[in-house]
Amino acid sequence: MTKMIFFYILESHFNGHKDSFVVDFILLGFSNFPQLQGQLFWVFLADYLVTLLGNAIIIVVISLEQSLHVPMYLFLLNLSVVEVSFSAVIMPEMLVVLSSEKTTITFAGCFAQMYFILLFGGTECFLLGAMAYDRFAAICHPLSYPVTMNKRVFTKLVMFSWVSWIMVATVQTTWVFSFPFCGPNEINHLFCETPPVLELACADTFLFEIYAFTGTILIVMVPFVLIVLSYIRILFAILKMPSTTGRQKAFSTCASHLTSVTLFYGTANMTYLQPKSGYSPETKKLMSLAYTLLTPLLNPLIYSLRNSEMKRALMKLW
Repeated sequence: MTKMIFFYILESHFNGHKDSFVVDFILLGFSNFPQLQGQLFWVFLADYLVTLLGNAIIIVVISLEQSLHVPMYLFLLNLSVVEVSFSAVIMPEMLVVLSSEKTTITFAGCFAQMYFILLFGGTECFLLGAMAYDRFAAICHPLSYPVTMNKRVFTKLVMFSWVSWIMVATVQTTWVFSFPFCGPNEINHLFCETPPVLELACADTFLFEIYAFTGTILIVMVPFVLIVLSYIRILFAILKMPSTTGRQKAFSTCASHLTSVTLFYGTANMTYLQPKSGYSPETKKLMSLAYTLLTPLLNPLIYSLRNSEMKRALMKLW
């Protein structure tokens, strides 16, 4: 479906703007710091390999260990799939740019990269919200938890997280690449993210900016608000627990999730909620690195590799 949509956009873009058709883009990245690029290559390569390894371990352990086939860990499995996919969309192209003189990305490549960044980033937002609901149901309503979070409910939450963002990514990416790009074709960023690409459009993008801003509020901030409200209820429930061990275990589980939520939502919202007129390239590059590099790298440590059940399962399979 994505391929068909892309060729439709490509044809309409070319027919509508023959004199100004852009066939590729130039990713500037860290071109202002050429001496730093070689060092950054090794840093990003190490980050990428560790990200793949950490998330791959989680996927394999949860898939093979039957005792972990419960909603809490199956959500983690989906999150790790998203993290691996997210890194795979961004890191290889970034490493090529840093290690060679090739800094161009085709129109098709830029379209695909933006689409999958939106898809995987948005899916992660919804998965984090679903995980908060799972913790809320488990801690605040433990007796009804098997019914509240049964296999059917879990499947619906996961499917909704993926399908809803397939639609959002399709609409947003299609809209962005329907604008004419008259040049220059230099993207002052590390990859094809919406704000820097939109900077190159030689048309009025005000309506799209309104859509993107309100859309981000509705479909990103709403899950975030639900996470906050869930954890307020969870906090009161934990404080009422008579067992110190129970409170410590609950706090540990919630702290891991909240750390990841803060890291991802904080940097992503600062990137996407800022209007075009307030766009600061260097600041956005740093914030983009935070949620595209740090979040996938740290999530295996934050969520699972420090978890006692995951450690036991890992030792068992080892």
